[in-house]
Amino acid sequence: MDLLNISSVPQGNALVKKNLNALYDEVRTLYASDNRPWVIGYSGGKDSTTVVQIIWYALSGLERDKLTKPVYIISSDTLVETPKIIEYLDGSLSRMQKAAESQGLPFTVHKVRPDLDDSFWVNMIGRGYPAPSKTFRWCTERLKIDPANNFIRSIGAKYGEVIVVLGVRKAESATRSQVMSLHRIDGSVLSRHTTLANSFVYTPIEAFDVDAVWTYLLQVPSPWGNNNRDLVTLYRNAQAGECPLVVDNTTQSCGNSRFGCWVCTVVNRDTSMEAMIENGEDWLEPLLEFRNKLAATQDPAVKRLVRRWKRRNGRVSFGKDGRLIPGPYTLLFRKELLTELLKIQKQVRVTDPGLELISGTELEEIRRIWRTEEQDWEDSVPTIYAEAVGENLDWVSYEIAVFSKQEKQLLASLCEKEQVSTDMVAKLLDVERDHSGMSRRSSIYKRLGAVLQEDWRNNEEIEKAENEAYDVEESEGHEFRSV
Repeated sequence: MDLLNISSVPQGNALVKKNLNALYDEVRTLYASDNRPWVIGYSGGKDSTTVVQIIWYALSGLERDKLTKPVYIISSDTLVETPKIIEYLDGSLSRMQKAAESQGLPFTVHKVRPDLDDSFWVNMIGRGYPAPSKTFRWCTERLKIDPANNFIRSIGAKYGEVIVVLGVRKAESATRSQVMSLHRIDGSVLSRHTTLANSFVYTPIEAFDVDAVWTYLLQVPSPWGNNNRDLVTLYRNAQAGECPLVVDNTTQSCGNSRFGCWVCTVVNRDTSMEAMIENGEDWLEPLLEFRNKLAATQDPAVKRLVRRWKRRNGRVSFGKDGRLIPGPYTLLFRKELLTELLKIQKQVRVTDPGLELISGTELEEIRRIWRTEEQDWEDSVPTIYAEAVGENLDWVSYEIAVFSKQEKQLLASLCEKEQVSTDMVAKLLDVERDHSGMSRRSSIYKRLGAVLQEDWRNNEEIEKAENEAYDVEESEGHEFRSV
């Protein structure tokens, strides 16, 4: 095919210094220079699509006997991706794999997903992590960085070293440009990976600006059978950019770009999903409403209603101003979230029967956490599922003895009579249950002691006591409470 000469694009619209032929030659030379495998990050967006196309066309120009090392194309599936985006991504990956096999190219596609323990719903609904914010973005590392890095590490361990190919551009931000320059190896097109040993980074479109990216995609057809104008339509309908494959904390995260998780609350509004709904995807409305409900929990007035003051370590924490820092969502609110999420899943499956907002394995893990760590003796998850969905799952049976709803009610009445915390006694009983049958039970004393040292006041008692203490400190002329 005739190769597009990007240097012919008007200078004001392109930052590319080399024409496309030279860039393809650079890719071929680097690929053939050693035995290090390549891992390409592919998000389905414009930049990563451009990178994969460039690598694809460049390697297509090599003789087949020189294609001796593998090229892994990896995509990060956070399990909470916007459904329309994941649909596009899955179709692209499928076509890539078939095209690579038919063309005799060394590409293989792989999806990387978070471990069950790190999944969004296990942490939010299971453990009560609050909706992510700019100051507490707990999701990025668990959902994006760790899965991608674990894959890269596995390839590096197998081959010794690995080259990671990313669709990042210096024009994206001054910070990105500075980081890329800082880690560049003198005399090489490669940079050292900021966190992974024995890993190197190649950024073939670093000199492109956004106009050069779109010019390339619209003038050079997809080699695996995609129609790049569909990508243009997807961007137009979403009115947004893309979330890149995140492999370290310096990689630009989603920010205001909204090709990413439908539950993202780091941004104030999900303009992407709003635009999709305005463009005819009405079935996404329940997802947007649920996302907005999560975002609303960041409001100070709502926080105190849906989050408990005691943190997961059993202690109460304070900010620099001496005020209480809220902890995880209350179990009651998490039950509300799970009920609503399951109802939404049932509703949207009318449009897309295969759509899974929360998996059965996640439900099982949430159930385990609630039963063993949250004193949910009522075993709420199966009941919530049955009521919300109208059917039952084949729930895994517990091999260890667990208490029941009736026993929790009996315990509550006894604790009320003795004026002690029901949750504290329930947790002490759970510790005893966990150690039952063990030949050596010495560790039980340490765990019982830790339970007794937790703050067992309820939210109202904590709030009242700390507000009174704060008022006393202020009346004595102190600016901050001592912790």
